[in-house]
Amino acid sequence: MSACEPAPAPRTAAILIASTRAATGQYEDLTAPVVTDWLVEHNFEVSTPVIVPDGTPVGQALRALLVLEPRVIITSGGTGLAPDDKTPEMTRPLLDKEVPGIAEAIRAAGLSKTPFASLSRGIAGVSGRTFVVNLPGSPRGVMDALTVLDPLIGHICEQIEGGHGH
Repeated sequence: MSACEPAPAPRTAAILIASTRAATGQYEDLTAPVVTDWLVEHNFEVSTPVIVPDGTPVGQALRALLVLEPRVIITSGGTGLAPDDKTPEMTRPLLDKEVPGIAEAIRAAGLSKTPFASLSRGIAGVSGRTFVVNLPGSPRGVMDALTVLDPLIGHICEQIEGGHGH
């Protein structure tokens, strides 16, 4: 880039925490700081994390975040088997393309540490020009998932932006 060319706009990212206990102040969410730090390390401009109760509010918050057109939305929580764990169900209808290999890789990475990773129903995909991925609700599960995303996130964004490098 020459001195006369404007610097490219930084990629933006949003974080959505699905946790009824955190949304009602009964519990301090510990995953948003982990995700925020990781996104900043990957040169994303990160908005303030949104924390909502499990279930339908997740879909409402996701739709509101998608209007802002961040390049990435990372959700944490609501991917288990509890009756109100509905993050994948709230995410799926908003996706134009699913990317099942990412969710599979996240579960596989977690399985190397705990059998409970197989209970995560998180999904990943693209909505418009935004990559959306559902991560588990535990800090350890989030860290395992971000390790999977580490070598992929730049390439994911490049492809969504229209790049075709392989």
